[in-house]
Order: sequence, then structure tokens, then C-alpha cells
Amino acid sequence: MTIRTGLNHLFIPGPTNLPETVRQAMNVPMQDMRAPDYGAFVLPLFERLKRLFRTASGRIILFPGSGTAAWEAAITNTLSPGDRVLMSRFGQFSTLWVQMAERLGLNVEVIDVPWGAGVPVEEYARRLRQDRRGDIRAVFVTHNETATGVTSDVAAVRRAIDAAGHPALLFVDGVSSIGSIDFRMDDWGVDLAVTGSQKGLMLPAGLGILGVSERALAASRTATMRRAYFEFADQLAMNETGYFPYTPPTQLLHGLARSLDRIEAEGLDNVIARHRVLAEGVRRAVRAWGLELVAESPALWSDTVSAIRTPADVDAREVIRIAYERYNCSFGTGLARLAGKVFRIGHLGDLNAGMCLTAIAIAELALNAAGARLRFGTGVAAAQEWYAGAAAPGLALAAE
Repeated sequence: MTIRTGLNHLFIPGPTNLPETVRQAMNVPMQDMRAPDYGAFVLPLFERLKRLFRTASGRIILFPGSGTAAWEAAITNTLSPGDRVLMSRFGQFSTLWVQMAERLGLNVEVIDVPWGAGVPVEEYARRLRQDRRGDIRAVFVTHNETATGVTSDVAAVRRAIDAAGHPALLFVDGVSSIGSIDFRMDDWGVDLAVTGSQKGLMLPAGLGILGVSERALAASRTATMRRAYFEFADQLAMNETGYFPYTPPTQLLHGLARSLDRIEAEGLDNVIARHRVLAEGVRRAVRAWGLELVAESPALWSDTVSAIRTPADVDAREVIRIAYERYNCSFGTGLARLAGKVFRIGHLGDLNAGMCLTAIAIAELALNAAGARLRFGTGVAAAQEWYAGAAAPGLALAAE
């Protein structure tokens, strides 16, 4: 039996570290979900989540489940079998979204781009201009591809849709971006935005969260794809008074309220700035090691996860194994075609500079033990220098 002392250092891109105040908020007895005062507890959560999504006109819908459940709810409520949709594959999660769309019977027009690139905006624009009959019903964008550490330009996709005068709905996977990276549902004309509780919201997995525009709600009234549990209309009818058609995860909702307290106290703009500063420290460490990120250019660098290529003669799985077994530290693995070539440092949620320095120091130990030839302290020093000079609001706030 292996005895692990001290903290488990969690540096995966989700689930993220759970703040103690959030954990305590969920430690409540079971409640009557039909009690007369339950709605008063729930109703404010919808308005607060609207501020997180930065939407005034959209609606928030909560389903027990992961972000993947929210993906399915978004598709089944607004599209019909055989509908043509435009998607791109450039990482594991954008690939899984394509697979889901195909399994649900959509006619998927897929654009494949290298893993490390972002959403192919120019190609989207070209195909939308060609589609003069408006057959493409929806355009899908993975805002932050967690497998490759790539953040794409959602606003640019909206501009491409508008420039083509196209009526397509805009779907955005914001699972690892919303609440951590700048996201503006109304300003960017997003019709369906999806996230989950276990990323920037610093909760256990179990809540799929959707932002739904008026256009998407209108589409849901005529869409013919089969759904039952995921029916928007059932949820919205009950949500009007703060209740749910099925049993809600009440403890998660208590945690959500406390998580939103923390985000609002720090300020959403400050949360986003903190993530950028923390991510840049990790990126400077990677450069100091002489290694490369999967993301092809600085414009694509993610502020929530860095996917780091190991040297050709170093198996990234060994780096991850050594970090876990020797130092009680979890890094993200390389997924699918990146397995063995990449390890990932998640830097989102309840995180500060000291925690990132821990991740960098342990990564140096594990890389060296796995056979990489790099000098101890180079990455740590590069990150320290950056953090010492950074002046992002909220950076000095320690995790509670």
C-alpha cells in the first residue's frame, strides 16, 4: 500500500481544484426540491450565470450532467435529423463534438486542420459565402480546445457569418473557457454556449450549463430531433419560478452559489486577467526549458491549459507517471494522436502564482527523471521573474 502524504497537486484542465469554501457550502442536508422557499434559492443563480456568460437577452438552462450532456441538449433541441452543419476538427474535443453530431443524424460538413491550429475562420467564411441557399443550419466553434491548448476567435466566426449574410446559428463549446477566458455571448452573437461545472466554476462535475439565445429558443420550437430528458421547454417552464422538472443536484447548486460569490468578489475581468498572467508564467517556463507548445502561434495560446511537447526521445506518459507516483502531482495526458508526445498543465480555476510555480518545479523533476536534459530551476526562474513583475488585478489573491 502506497501512503501519500501532503496535498495532491492537481494540475489537470478539469476537474479543477475545489476551493474549501465551495466544498463547505455543499455540505448541507438533503432539501425538499418542491418546498415553497426552494425557488427563491434557485432563481438568482440564473441571473448570476447570465452575467458570467455576458448575456442580457439569453436564457440559462441547467442540466445534471457534464459539458457533454449540455452539448447533446444544445443539438437535440435546436436541430433536426439531416440538418447540415459546419464543424472543424483540430483536437480531441472538437473531434468528439463532430462524432456526437454525426451519431445524432446531422449532415456534418467537417473541416480538418492540424492539431495545434485553431478554428479555420477563412474557410468557414468561404463555405458560408458559397451556401447561398442557407442550407447550413449551424456553425460550431470549439472556443478552447483543451487537448491542444488552443483558443480560437469566436468573434471572428460571427463576423464571417454576418459578412456572408448567413442565417446559421452559432454554437460554442466554452467548457474550458467560460469563467476563465474572455467570453461575450451577446457581443459575439452566440446562439448556444455550453460549459460545465468542473472547470472555471471550480465545482465537481455534474452540472451542464447552457446559454441559449432567443434565436436558438425559436429554433427549439420547430426542431424535430428526438429528446425527452433534455427538452428545453420543460426546463424553462419550471425554471420560471426557480424549480426543475426533475430532481436537481441541490448540493451542487449550493456550491455554485458560493463559486459565483468568489468570482463576483474578484470581478470577472480580474479573473480573466489572473488566468492570463498565470498562463504566461507557465509559457515562459516552457520556453526556458527549450520545449514547445502544441499551439501553433502566440495568438492561439490558451490561458487555461498549456499542452507541452516533450523531446522526441522522452515519453510524455513517463513524465506524467513520475510526477504522480513520486510527487503526488497530476498533469494532463496527451490525448489520441498526442498520447506519449504531450503532457498538459492545467492553469485554471482556483489557482495562484505559488501553485503554478509548484507545477513548474515538479514538471522539471519529472522531465529530468524521464530523460529530458534540462537544467533544474530554469523554468521556475523564468516564471518567478514574470510573476514578480506582473501586475494583473487579483494575482496576489491566495486560494482560500
